[in-house]
Amino acid sequence: MASTSPVHVTVTGAAGQIGYSLLFRIASGQLLGPDQPIVLRLLEIEPAMQALQGVVMELDDCAFPLLAGIEATSDLKVGFDGASWALLVGSVPRKAGMERNDLLKVNGGIFRPQGEAIAANAASDIRVFVVGNPCNTNCLIARSHAREIPDDRWFAMTRLDQNRAAIQLAKRAGVPVSDVANVAIWGNHSSTQFPDFENATIGGRPAPEVIDDQAWLQGEFITTVQQRGAKIIEARGASSAASAANAVVDSVRSIVTPTAPGDCASLAVISHGEYGTPEGLVFGLPIRSTGGTCHVVEGITHSDFAQQKIAATTEELESERAAVADLLG
Repeated sequence: MASTSPVHVTVTGAAGQIGYSLLFRIASGQLLGPDQPIVLRLLEIEPAMQALQGVVMELDDCAFPLLAGIEATSDLKVGFDGASWALLVGSVPRKAGMERNDLLKVNGGIFRPQGEAIAANAASDIRVFVVGNPCNTNCLIARSHAREIPDDRWFAMTRLDQNRAAIQLAKRAGVPVSDVANVAIWGNHSSTQFPDFENATIGGRPAPEVIDDQAWLQGEFITTVQQRGAKIIEARGASSAASAANAVVDSVRSIVTPTAPGDCASLAVISHGEYGTPEGLVFGLPIRSTGGTCHVVEGITHSDFAQQKIAATTEELESERAAVADLLG
């Protein structure tokens, strides 16, 4: 049952494209339910504060019954004060000519102090969900500076990839996307991720039985999911915003509500060695929730093909961790 006391939700990068697409859905009750009042704590960098004030005015003008308050700030302490959810959306995007390692280090300058501020100021029940890319390793950096917060409170977003994979399977099978279940994204939210078609189901049957086209499954399906973000940038001249915001809502809902039988949610979590993944990496895995606690789905088997794909994304995440070793607390 939802609390009648407002839950404080921090959103970083709140005036950005994803933030703008996300805030109205949070305030309307789609994130934590139709009976849960919310205080939005909106964090931005100083140059974006004027734009953020415009967003605040629009939120006010919606007159959302559940929106119990708004705090707009560029101060980390104020931004995370009393927060039960920290949605870390803001990050520095990759620019032309920028190497991935450079991007990791630049974002380390954002996520290190955010981790420290969360540890010092957030509520005792804080849960942290990292959206800003490269989200797996940004989550690793933030978490390393807030080690007193339990491992099971940290998440990074692979749900957008799960949604992308599910709709591709549905379209290929000619069925509604609601027929597709148990789609896991393994590893990094990057072009090395492995969308697991082998263990997905369509109408309760194994996806490879319904889509009897191994070449498509092992080829075009995977590359379409891996490269979808780049294709959207190419098409609209900007990165995914509304679909990313939707995946944030889906992710939080998958954490706070029980997982349906025969299904899983794809979330990047701190690895404790599941499926041979290296300890401490923030790794995309299939998750089930009781509505209170989350756990990694056990007993999944992988073909040699899948194992090779998972090994490649594991190697990339290990190289990212090595690249930011000096930023880890």
